[in-house]
Amino acid sequence: MTVGDIIDALSACDRDTPVRLAINPFFPMAHRLGGVETLVDGHGRPMVYIAESPEAEQFGPLPPAVAVALTWQAPVEAPARRRRGTTPPNDGH
Repeated sequence: MTVGDIIDALSACDRDTPVRLAINPFFPMAHRLGGVETLVDGHGRPMVYIAESPEAEQFGPLPPAVAVALTWQAPVEAPARRRRGTTPPNDGH
């Protein structure tokens, strides 16, 4: 992904919408962004890094729909529930 890809993806969003960073596909969590840093790597290529908040603020588990959209997990449907039978009245035995 490039800076242009991110700009294109974000250009359709409301500028006041909060941004969260989705981390770790095996234990998906949402984090607050902390900053953007640019530098030149060891091969002379410019690189951009998006950092987590310095407070390491975590907002809890990533919503399942986001993990599915990122293809970090497959869609899961709740198992069908069986109707429970009724218990006969206890007549003291």
